[in-house]
Amino acid sequence: MSKTVDFKKSIQGLSEQDLLARISEDEQRLKKLEFAHAISPLENPMSIRGLRKEVARLKTELKKKQLG
Repeated sequence: MSKTVDFKKSIQGLSEQDLLARISEDEQRLKKLEFAHAISPLENPMSIRGLRKEVARLKTELKKKQLG
């Protein structure tokens, strides 16, 4: 199985509070990564893109739970 399928399955079981906590935690990590990349280039700049996509997936799942 791919990493995205595993990730999606793992976040489906989380509650709204858990999703909110995870979103804020990942957004903080994203800000730190972007800041570190601005100062000196990261070894793997694609990690920023991956983390940004994870945050979007978490926000999508949160919206589904709020609407449904």
